[in-house]
Amino acid sequence: MGAATVAVIAWLRRNNAADIAREAVSQAQARQQQDVETVLGRVKDAFGALSLDALSKNTAEVVRLANETLGKHTQAGASELSSKKQLIDQTLEEMNTGLRNLQETLTAFEKDRADKFSEVSTQLKATAEQTAKLQDTTHALRTALAGAKTRGQWGERMAEDVLRLAGLIEDVNYRKQKALAEVGNIPDYTFLLPKGLLLNMDVKFPLDNYMKYLEAANDGDRDRCKTAFLKDVKDRIKEVTTRDYIDPAANTVDYVLVFIPNEQVYAFINENDRDLLDEALKKKVIVCSPLTLYAILAVIHQAVDNFNVEKTAGQVMALLAKFHKQWQAFIGSFDKMGQKLQDAVTEYDQLVSTRRRKLERPLDDIKELRESGKIPTALLLPATEEELETDS
Repeated sequence: MGAATVAVIAWLRRNNAADIAREAVSQAQARQQQDVETVLGRVKDAFGALSLDALSKNTAEVVRLANETLGKHTQAGASELSSKKQLIDQTLEEMNTGLRNLQETLTAFEKDRADKFSEVSTQLKATAEQTAKLQDTTHALRTALAGAKTRGQWGERMAEDVLRLAGLIEDVNYRKQKALAEVGNIPDYTFLLPKGLLLNMDVKFPLDNYMKYLEAANDGDRDRCKTAFLKDVKDRIKEVTTRDYIDPAANTVDYVLVFIPNEQVYAFINENDRDLLDEALKKKVIVCSPLTLYAILAVIHQAVDNFNVEKTAGQVMALLAKFHKQWQAFIGSFDKMGQKLQDAVTEYDQLVSTRRRKLERPLDDIKELRESGKIPTALLLPATEEELETDS
């Protein structure tokens, strides 16, 4: 198609060039004829008064002059025609270059289009394969959720994923399928709150009529399935309120959680019966989806952490009070020991200074008396080894 387009354009342009050349030749001939007629007119005007004989004699000269004038105009027309031919040839060359470029662009475009078409075909094929796999998975999931027991296990698995994501630990932050001590009912999950409080949650939820609603073939069947599904939800909320999940005697809080394991189902309930969730709240039942359950569990987890921090802070303050008391006793004993050490140092200073000088003064006097010979030898004290060595 691109090559044909280029050929058509080239043919049209060549025809246009030929037409232009013919038009230029016609204009040149017309101008030459007009010039001849102008010369003849001038000759007639100049020699009108002459006689026919004189005019006949000068006819040859007029013809010669006309031929010269016509030759000059013909030569000028040929030169002008040559110039226009060169211009036309140049224009045709430029047109041919443009046509070649256009042909190359069309060829590249055609190649790129073929490559893109191949890529799109490959992507469409991959998308079709993924769609088929998704349909198989959806069919398998729908088949798996056909049973109430399977749906219950699926709901518990979704709840466990949310609990794990919220950072809760089994037997530390919650208990799973533990019977209540007094009434014997078994909630699916029981959350352990500060001060021994409990919060129960049930994950069993009716989905039969909702699945029928999705598979309904006409609007009438969908309306009937929708009405039946909303009635199942109301009955489920009423059933939860009669199971003693809220029992202050068993140290539970005033609310119970009902878990819907699918955001689409939760949104469907909100869109088709806005008063249903409000009525559930009035009955102390909180209907939650995975996202809202995560928010509630985050608040519970934060409350437990705050309570533990507060409790730990109280213990730390009690320990600090005990430490302060023992520290004061230690400081008192330490001050007493320091005072005693200071008294001992003072006493030691007196012993090595005043007492020593007073004890050494009599000895110095005795030494002077002995050296002066005023004391008999028998009364003299034995000399010390240092004195003996000095005397020797």
